[in-house]
Amino acid sequence: MLLLLLLLLPPFLLLLLLLPPPLPLLRRRLSWLASLQHRAAWRALGWAAAWQQRRLEQSTLDAGQTQQQALRWCLQGAQGSRCPLMGSTDTSTFRTHLPLTDTSQEEERQGQLLPPTATQYHGEVSLQATLLGLEALGKAFPEVQAPRSTARVTPSSPWPCPLAWLCQALDQVSPPGAHDSRSLLLEALRHPGLRALEAGTAAELLDVFLGLEADGEELAEAIAAGNPGVPLPRRAAELRETLEQGPRGLALRLWPKLQVVVTLDAGGQAQAVAALGALWCQGLSFFSPAYAAAGGVVGLNLWPEEPRGRYLLPPGAPFVELLQVTKGAPEEAPSTVLLTEAQQGEEYELVLTDHASLTRCRLGDVVQVVGAYNQCPVVRFVRRLGQALSVRGEDIGEDTFSEALSRAVGQWPGAKLLDHSCVESSILDSSEGSAPHYEVFVTLRGLRNLSEQNRDKLDRCLQEVSPHYKSLRFRGSVGPARVHLVEQGAFRALRGALAACPTCPFPPEMPRVLRHRHLAQFLQRRVVS
Repeated sequence: MLLLLLLLLPPFLLLLLLLPPPLPLLRRRLSWLASLQHRAAWRALGWAAAWQQRRLEQSTLDAGQTQQQALRWCLQGAQGSRCPLMGSTDTSTFRTHLPLTDTSQEEERQGQLLPPTATQYHGEVSLQATLLGLEALGKAFPEVQAPRSTARVTPSSPWPCPLAWLCQALDQVSPPGAHDSRSLLLEALRHPGLRALEAGTAAELLDVFLGLEADGEELAEAIAAGNPGVPLPRRAAELRETLEQGPRGLALRLWPKLQVVVTLDAGGQAQAVAALGALWCQGLSFFSPAYAAAGGVVGLNLWPEEPRGRYLLPPGAPFVELLQVTKGAPEEAPSTVLLTEAQQGEEYELVLTDHASLTRCRLGDVVQVVGAYNQCPVVRFVRRLGQALSVRGEDIGEDTFSEALSRAVGQWPGAKLLDHSCVESSILDSSEGSAPHYEVFVTLRGLRNLSEQNRDKLDRCLQEVSPHYKSLRFRGSVGPARVHLVEQGAFRALRGALAACPTCPFPPEMPRVLRHRHLAQFLQRRVVS
């Protein structure tokens, strides 16, 4: 697909894009070439995005037919005994012969039929998200199109299909050969005129700002000494002065022209976005070009101006179905609907099938339909089913618990919530002699110790948001939630440990409920209050 885009470009435009960008030492002498390449890159981007927009319009105007083609693509890619349909592409036959599975069932098969992952395809949906996202970002914030106005501060990119050649031609701030957050941040700090800041996910960006506060003096010394680059003592002094003023509004003080923060939305990122927006990135817009569910890129964001992410579910490959979320006991044989059958206001779990692993995999990501784009639903992501708490069948969802925790922290004077994870007491064997309960680990800003009154407020807020939990607490079947304050950097270390795992998805999801004892003990060892 990418090769086709390049071949269709006008020859002169293609030549400009394929020329290597001028080396930093030659930038002044060849500034005209860099400027020409930059304009050509944005022109090529606009052309490619317009082409993808037309394809998106065509596919969403006849979503049923497009989904049928996506199903045919999935079935044609399957081989041998993994495809029991014998050439049939009828959706009813497909549903009958391939039962629904979930990610936990796939893990138990020890990799025989792995659930689809983001690394298994960088297909059209990834390319669409990148091209249309860049185009939409440029229209909403025209100043980000200027040379040297964007910097990425994490090794991972927020764009689902990173185009290295395009990023070079767009003249983004990036030190050559840098593959670590410190080097990327150091280069960004040297450029006070940035308009956009990029990071793989909001949680990664949160770690970057926490690291900036911890290592600020070391970074200032490197900038002053010109390691790397030319010495910038005045900029180093500005950095020291800015850090002394605290975290609130730090990004805008470091980069006064900054307008937008670009990160990739994925499971468990909402809390990091809230923390960044309340402190370091106060006053800035946030934009995510896509939502990456457990199986890869699923939703496209065509609306950068929206304060809360709204995502279009495209009808192309991989094949997406929707499973309605119902209260009470789950059905024995639940049925799915196609994108054209989604109802406004209803909540659905995403079901994904691709050609690499012919399984109808329930991803656990729950979406709510908030609109329509031609024949396809526009959704917002609500919660992950696998992140629910239940010690007596109460089923406290990820969104419900987050609401209760936010209420409780709001009653702790001066406290700002940065991160949290929960553990059911059975994981840590901490309910001996008492009723089962939740162990909650939090990182805060503005509060160093938790009083018993503060800890009790979380349990009261949980009772307010969940009548079932309140009933269990009244009967004594469930004990009060226990809250622990962990040291700064604990969750950054946890994310590092998770990212090092060979089976870690990309982008790495932030677990809010820990199911493995070694991960729970990882945080338990870092409790300070």
